[in-house]
Amino acid sequence: MRGIHDYVIEKEKNWSLHLNEQARGSGPPTWWKEWQGNGIIARIDNAKIESAIRKKQLPVVSVSANGFGKDFPSVISDSRKVTKLAAEHLVERGFKNFGYCGDNRFRWATNHERNFKSHLKQFGFDCFTFNSQQFHHVDHLRENKDLVKWLRKLPKPVGIMACFDYRGQQVIDCCRQAKLSIPEEVGIIGQHNDTLLCELCDPPLSSVIPNPRQSGYKAALLLEDQMSGRRVEPKTYSTPPLGVSIRRSTNFISTDDSDLFAAMNFIQENAVKGITVSDVLRKVPMSRTLFERRFKNSFQRSPYETILAIRFRLAEKLLQSSDMRIQEIADKTGFSSAEYFSAMFKKRFGQSPRDFRDRKSSVH
Repeated sequence: MRGIHDYVIEKEKNWSLHLNEQARGSGPPTWWKEWQGNGIIARIDNAKIESAIRKKQLPVVSVSANGFGKDFPSVISDSRKVTKLAAEHLVERGFKNFGYCGDNRFRWATNHERNFKSHLKQFGFDCFTFNSQQFHHVDHLRENKDLVKWLRKLPKPVGIMACFDYRGQQVIDCCRQAKLSIPEEVGIIGQHNDTLLCELCDPPLSSVIPNPRQSGYKAALLLEDQMSGRRVEPKTYSTPPLGVSIRRSTNFISTDDSDLFAAMNFIQENAVKGITVSDVLRKVPMSRTLFERRFKNSFQRSPYETILAIRFRLAEKLLQSSDMRIQEIADKTGFSSAEYFSAMFKKRFGQSPRDFRDRKSSVH
């Protein structure tokens, strides 16, 4: 909603906005038949909503990933990038066992499951899964009992991605029932970064940070194009996430090796300050060859690649969410110059930082 509002203000559009919030699975509201408007941005979660929207024969933008209204343009969060951040975060924490707690009532949740497993497979890991029953009204008491059993059976320590933050809160509550310690035995990351919900969890829940403002802005732009008579392709426009908000549910390095623990902790705290592998070795004295072999065996990446990955994640976030100059971003992420940062960025992503920023800010 903030993104839609920002579009209206920035473009000086004389829009009258009507917001309706209702439960998932609900049909159209009672006022719908009488409503007279020019365009619709809708979460099309079921066939009733899809049918009601079609009858209006108005420009439409979908903001649902549930698979309805496929011939409408849609703006959704990028599932592959969301789950990539979650997988990388848990792997960097040293976990070697993984789980996904999903909700197979929703297509976006099954997409997250598939993509999360795919990313873990690239690291050489399998993934255990737990899903809600396949009907709309879930028996939560029964489900919690099943979830407690599932958690107890998992090999420990285990890193779990929850399909959204409420699900993550449920996993945390069930870990308490199962007498499992978080994050030492079970590390948990959600997605959506609902700040209040995440902070209310005990311990607070780590979560992938989406970019809902950009999604709303894109949806408003696409709707304006259609209402102005311009053709908009009925395709999906994916919004990348901004990063990971690390809280206590994953703020732990899962390794029995005290040297590797110290090394990874030093990297995570100092990667964006321009450190090198030599700086890490001064904290953890051992031969470079031995250190790199042990580090990669434990965390699936070399120390150098881990440092770069942390720097580039922050760089992506700043390019998407700020107006900082390239030189400022280079300074913030530990690169010696804007030129070196740009060259390394292009080598990694196949495009310059400026092109990356321009493409992410455009829907076309």
